[in-house]
Amino acid sequence: MNYDIIVLGSGPGGYVTAIRASQLGFKVAVIEKESLGGVCLNWGCIPTKALLKSAQVFEYLNHAKEYGLSADNVKADFTGVVKRSRDVADGMSKGVQFLMKKNKIDVINGFGTVKPGKKVEVKAADGKLTTYEAKHIIIATGARSRQLPNLPQDGKKIIGYREAMTLANQPKSLVVVGSGAIGIEFAYFYATMGTKVTIVEFLPNIVPVEDEDISKQLERSFKKLGIDIMTEASVESVDTKGTNCKVKIKTKTGEQIIDAEIVLSAVGIVSNIEGIGLEEVGIATDKGKILTDKYYQTNVPGYYAIGDCSPGQALAHVASAEGITCVEKIAGMHVETIDYNNIPGCTYCQPEIASVGYTERKAKEAGYEIKVGKFPFTASGKAKAAGVPDGFVKVIFDAKYGELLGAHMIGANVTEMIAELVTARKLETTGHEILKAVHPHPTMSEAVMEATAAAYGEVIHM
Repeated sequence: MNYDIIVLGSGPGGYVTAIRASQLGFKVAVIEKESLGGVCLNWGCIPTKALLKSAQVFEYLNHAKEYGLSADNVKADFTGVVKRSRDVADGMSKGVQFLMKKNKIDVINGFGTVKPGKKVEVKAADGKLTTYEAKHIIIATGARSRQLPNLPQDGKKIIGYREAMTLANQPKSLVVVGSGAIGIEFAYFYATMGTKVTIVEFLPNIVPVEDEDISKQLERSFKKLGIDIMTEASVESVDTKGTNCKVKIKTKTGEQIIDAEIVLSAVGIVSNIEGIGLEEVGIATDKGKILTDKYYQTNVPGYYAIGDCSPGQALAHVASAEGITCVEKIAGMHVETIDYNNIPGCTYCQPEIASVGYTERKAKEAGYEIKVGKFPFTASGKAKAAGVPDGFVKVIFDAKYGELLGAHMIGANVTEMIAELVTARKLETTGHEILKAVHPHPTMSEAVMEATAAAYGEVIHM
């Protein structure tokens, strides 16, 4: 059972890697212990977006009068919403199955363990062990929800993202611990559906990796939605003995206890690198990540690692890009390394968040003299007509050369807009060039041009 390339894991890193390797003429196999598509497709990116879309439609219907429409007795069928989300995920997983067949990739079901000598041992569901060999083995085992000692997940009252997607009944109250993308998206979903939501964040701002202006705007928007937000706070313990959870929270002003039906732990992820044979092969790790070079080869020749189990940003599109880079390098192509400072980040709550590059604070800390432009969607004709005036576009330029250092957006559909700025940074586009690139009117994307104009003192519509 010999292959050119074996990929361990079939998430957006693994299956994309396998397809690109097949396109390059390699004989490829993918090993998957659960469902094709991994966490992203089955339990992350895709099903959560289905849930969020249902919440957005529900929100629109509840505000129909603002659009001159009448929609009476609108009710949320929580079970139906969850079912739609699962159906979407299942359909996408079948799509990956089709892609595997189309590209003549062997799919091996079972738990894979890497072995010395460029081998992988696979344990099937019935316990049978089979060993496969390959010239190159690419580890793409992804990550899972991080568990904190004082917040042990029981899958019922203290849950992770998987359970949050498939609850049998909608909780009346929910405490979300952590305000990264996962926590924020579930907070929006449940609050919009009618659950009383409280967010607890240890750092001074929610969505702490974002520009501070973005964090402040999202906090205002979420408070209008009825979400309680506690920053510089930490969950000390959760008492699950009663009907509800008693959540003890430490704040700047002292401790307080919140009563909630469910607690969602959204405090990050941890890589799946245990029990997959790294120690036996001698593959180096550090801080829970597999160490690699810039083309994703580990310290042991013939073994590679991409995606959430390696040190780059834990994002689906990063995993896919790393996998493509990895196999193209194996194929002997001239490959440009990934610029990790030009990776877009997106959060799909409402209003959406999208960003790339330096925040204003980080640009100053890096020693840049900067020009900053900001354009609010309250001044956008398209945003006002669509009934979504919350948010803004903020752009940051190097004052000396006009280089686009960073872009930060919050508002409707901004996750669809950020690619313009990613491409602009990739092409080393200047502020002047963005300003003189005619943008269509009326569109949300005009705000990019207007924010750039604001940075250079030429803004028209503000």
